[in-house]
Amino acid sequence: MAENLKDCSVPWKMSWDELEALCRRERLYCQQLGVKRANVNEFDVEFLCDYKRTKEEEFYLVKWKGYPESDNTWEPKRNLKCPKLMKQFHFDLDQELRRHKRRCTPKKLDKEVASFLVQKAKVRKHLQRWEAHLNQTRNQPGRIYVMNEVDLEGPPKNFTYINNYKVGQGIVLDEMAVGCECKNCLEEPINGCCPGASLHRMAYNDRGQVRVRPGQPIYECNSQCSCSPDCPNRVVQKGIQFDLCIFKTENGRGWGVRTLQHIKKNTFIMEYVGEIITTDEAERRGHVYDRQGSTYLFDLDYVEDVYTVDAAHQGNISHFVNHSCNPNLQVFNVFIDNIDERLPRIALFSTRAIRAGEELTFDYKMQIDPVDTESTKMDSSFSVAGLPSSPKKRIRVECRCGSDSCRKYLF
Repeated sequence: MAENLKDCSVPWKMSWDELEALCRRERLYCQQLGVKRANVNEFDVEFLCDYKRTKEEEFYLVKWKGYPESDNTWEPKRNLKCPKLMKQFHFDLDQELRRHKRRCTPKKLDKEVASFLVQKAKVRKHLQRWEAHLNQTRNQPGRIYVMNEVDLEGPPKNFTYINNYKVGQGIVLDEMAVGCECKNCLEEPINGCCPGASLHRMAYNDRGQVRVRPGQPIYECNSQCSCSPDCPNRVVQKGIQFDLCIFKTENGRGWGVRTLQHIKKNTFIMEYVGEIITTDEAERRGHVYDRQGSTYLFDLDYVEDVYTVDAAHQGNISHFVNHSCNPNLQVFNVFIDNIDERLPRIALFSTRAIRAGEELTFDYKMQIDPVDTESTKMDSSFSVAGLPSSPKKRIRVECRCGSDSCRKYLF
């Protein structure tokens, strides 16, 4: 009977902390929880909850990893070997004291301050778990970091991280039937390589930087091509190459994304990914999103307005990129394995050099001079700020991008 239950699983209504505490109490080993034979009896500091000091010594209230909060104990500073947690605790404490307009650390913390520090530590732990999940899910080189030093908001609810488009009901993607026969696509393209088959020029230079105007389509080599994976005409398909950080903004714009590495001009950063739906379904969802005060609908109107990308509940890191009237990202339509020109991949490239630590933004109401077709536009509210809007309803929405060229109103 036990052999038949080898792959059986059931829902478990316990938190990670409770489950880890149970494992340690029952001396059960679990690799996923980090409970091993070597550390089942160890006491590791999970986070610091409170602080007090006497004339002789400083004490911290410790939450022990794998044990319930009822087992928290006061420990002298000299017994604790957790400098990073201690530094983080005092950073949070200083911020909270400044918020209460207090300069010096008291001998004993108020209950309100101690309660905030515990909540902050728990939120940070939840964000760390979400960060780990994002990095387990991603299939691209660039690592994702998550940070919130502003408030007590944790990971977004009802959001699933995906790496590629998810095709909605009733939509079929046509795969590319023909690839190029080039050995060196950049220097010796045969019949113009993949771009030439569609009467277009090569979009990238030898460093992978885009060199065509916004509005012109990009045709990359695909899975049927003879060229190697290192072909310079394979850029977007290689995915996000930079370490990026999802962070909470301080000026009421919700979550944002910043780069942790220097990025050169005209460099690919990320795709806008979500669920592909029909425009009719987008219209229906748009009414719902308007009532909720947010929407992440991106129209795919390269040839005709038939499909829309919805990243509200399924998307990648682009879901968190904010609007700016002076953005540092630009949208390009990219075609790789799909020949249906109604379904381009939406790629975001840098418009200038971007320094490490700078926020990434694009214009939700971008205007692209059409080269041979219509431009791509985003049918989106200033969703990260939680402001209701709809371009179709012509509701005026105040812009909070803060740039010198701000249009004051997004719609």
